[in-house]
Amino acid sequence: MKLLVIEDDEKISGYLAKGFSENGECVDTVSNGNDGFVMALEGDYDLLIVDVMLPGRDGLSIIEELRACGVATPVIILSAKRSVEDRVRGLQTGSDDYLTKPFSFAELQARAQALLRRASHSADAGLMSELWFKDLCLDPQRKSVTRGGQRITLQPREFRLLEYFLRNPGRVLSKTLILEHVWDYSFDPQTNVVDVLVCRLRSKVDKDFPDKLIHTLRGVGYVLQAD
Repeated sequence: MKLLVIEDDEKISGYLAKGFSENGECVDTVSNGNDGFVMALEGDYDLLIVDVMLPGRDGLSIIEELRACGVATPVIILSAKRSVEDRVRGLQTGSDDYLTKPFSFAELQARAQALLRRASHSADAGLMSELWFKDLCLDPQRKSVTRGGQRITLQPREFRLLEYFLRNPGRVLSKTLILEHVWDYSFDPQTNVVDVLVCRLRSKVDKDFPDKLIHTLRGVGYVLQAD
């Protein structure tokens, strides 16, 4: 688990870093709200622990802006403000939990673990749900693909590529991105394995249908979009 603690009290942030690190977690700490927002936005964190009163930018505005930017990382607010109104406002900004100071580290750790379990279950459910684009449907759980109700048989790598397209509709995918995602490591970007795989997939997904879904943007990559 990788955490970011945004807390201007060095004693508290040091206490949290020590406690989580002793449990094998990776912890970053930052004491300024502006820097904390940038790190939370750009970093790959599993959990954010955010104080409300911070220099530069307060914790609630950090959370609101992160949610507006589409960042769904679970957030626990850590605050000395104890009133019901403060807790309600904190949760309404988009935080997932609210813990008042002084606090028990054991309780904070238990709440963090509960949030991560919930996030993990939601992610797993999302990964296993059907993916649709127009009349094209891919079922990750059954490993099946249909278009217009017709069954399409794909090889494993073709299936992975189509799933990648369906999870990124309208996004241009470069050869490098496809190589790294479908093969799990980097080939020479000049190789034509991507072109060959896309051609094979297109022949199965688009050939017998009037509306073409997989398009080539020469010199850029490939995109799943309607004509």
